[in-house]
Amino acid sequence: MHNIIFLKDLDGKALDPYVRLNEAQLFHVMKPGMFIAESPKVIERALRAGYHPASLLMEEKTFERDLADLDHEMAANQTTGLGQTPIYVVKSEMLRQLAGAGYNLLRGALSAMYRVQRPDLTSFLATMPTNHPRIAVLESVVNPANVGAIMRSAAALGIDGVVITSDSADPLYRRASRVSMGTVFQVPWTYVDAKIWRTEGINLLHHLGYKTAAMALRHNTISIDDPELDRADKLAIILGSEGPGLNEQTISQSDFTIKIPMAPEVDSLNVAAASALAFWELGNQKTK
Repeated sequence: MHNIIFLKDLDGKALDPYVRLNEAQLFHVMKPGMFIAESPKVIERALRAGYHPASLLMEEKTFERDLADLDHEMAANQTTGLGQTPIYVVKSEMLRQLAGAGYNLLRGALSAMYRVQRPDLTSFLATMPTNHPRIAVLESVVNPANVGAIMRSAAALGIDGVVITSDSADPLYRRASRVSMGTVFQVPWTYVDAKIWRTEGINLLHHLGYKTAAMALRHNTISIDDPELDRADKLAIILGSEGPGLNEQTISQSDFTIKIPMAPEVDSLNVAAASALAFWELGNQKTK
């Protein structure tokens, strides 16, 4: 039996996560925080990954169809379905009041979900495959759309895990998870404190057996198809922010500086586009 609540307005405190709290506030509302999953597809993938919903907000004309799909997803993962999770149902015109918050209203479903605790860097890397692991490190990538696109490429192109510095955009922000098409819930990832990364990150990766490949334009760069990169037993591909790129210390401490060959008079690609090409060449998807 579902806990379905039909609403006539958006004034109730229970709707604060959707109406009155921004994403930073949701992050800190309680340990380990909350986030909003937007659209049935993203919600389904979050459920599949083991995230638990605090509530759902659904459009009246589509909730029966979407509810059946979501219940099926929960049951497929040996859970008991949505049970008594509050499901708030509203008319289309009410949902349009959220347009100012940037929600994609055409997809008819939102869910406030609880975050999970992320492991520290050492514990996270211990979960990577023992054979030929390939990870990506996002250093200060602040655009949520780019983070989402990188996560989608990582999931598709054989990257085993993603490490994200704490000064990057949050992969669970709505825009990032929407751009990722929910693949943020498929590829393993964790945070590393930005200060710890700058002082210890590269050395820690080296200590754990990883060769590091910094994507940057320098005189000593090698191409992403250089055979030496494939010969690395463990490889970390490091991508920097859209404007200034990687920190100089990250580049100088890395084993390789790598580039994508391209036409004259064009020196770089958007970081999301560059990640897709690098992951295609250096990820494990080709060997699967």
